[in-house]
Amino acid sequence: MTTISMTDPTALGPTENPGAGFFPAAWAIGLRTVKQFIRSPQLIVAGTAQGALFLLIFRYVFGGAVGGTGTLSYVDFLVPGFVMTSVLFQGMGAATGIADDLRSGLVDRLRSLPISLGSIISGRIGADTTMVTWGLAVTTAIGFLVGFRVHDGLLPALAAFGLCVLFGMAFCWLFVALGLLSGSPQAAQGLSFMVFPLTFVSSAYVPVGTMPGWMQAFATHQPITVMSNAVRILCQGHAAEVIIGYSLRTEVLTSLAWTVGIIAVFAPLAISRLRRS
Repeated sequence: MTTISMTDPTALGPTENPGAGFFPAAWAIGLRTVKQFIRSPQLIVAGTAQGALFLLIFRYVFGGAVGGTGTLSYVDFLVPGFVMTSVLFQGMGAATGIADDLRSGLVDRLRSLPISLGSIISGRIGADTTMVTWGLAVTTAIGFLVGFRVHDGLLPALAAFGLCVLFGMAFCWLFVALGLLSGSPQAAQGLSFMVFPLTFVSSAYVPVGTMPGWMQAFATHQPITVMSNAVRILCQGHAAEVIIGYSLRTEVLTSLAWTVGIIAVFAPLAISRLRRS
């Protein structure tokens, strides 16, 4: 009779591969996506150029008609809101990107690996947030070139940039969920554009007080307005508070609540859709 040594794991036969942990898997998937962006520089250039073009249009075409906005010049009012909404221009690529990965079979290959579904989505979100951060930096630089100035110090301005990155990550979850729901890159792009009307019915480009009364209630309480206000007050201080009518504390806390809410809704939706795809 042969005996099996309980101290020798190979004597019991091959063991099941436990797979990579959540963070190593998410890192690998995110790095793969970033490399894909780098190998397609036209995607980076197109997204950056699009944001720069719209900023120049608002600054020099619409800016002449709008003029000043109370205690702030129009350029100082516009740029914080525009930088915040630029996360939508950059994040829209997340919808078409995940839809293309789904159609090409990459997602199926990743699902066959012994890794969690959450790491697949999180890796994609991390890569798209990196691209959003790059776009924010370029748009901010262009804003300074066209005359924007910070009037409340460097640290609040850096906090405003950090908030924009956080908002961008939240909207990446929204766009990834839309991409998984759409079924194709073309449909994903169409669904993504449905978010953009929110930017015009907000305080991103003009004060809410200039809108018709029936529109102001919606514009005041939607996430783009609250996020734009938080970034604007951090950059411009009391002068922005006078125009907005709310304090920095109120707008920052409300914008963070919206950020958590967006992630809480669309992160489970994206993972659930990935599980059923």
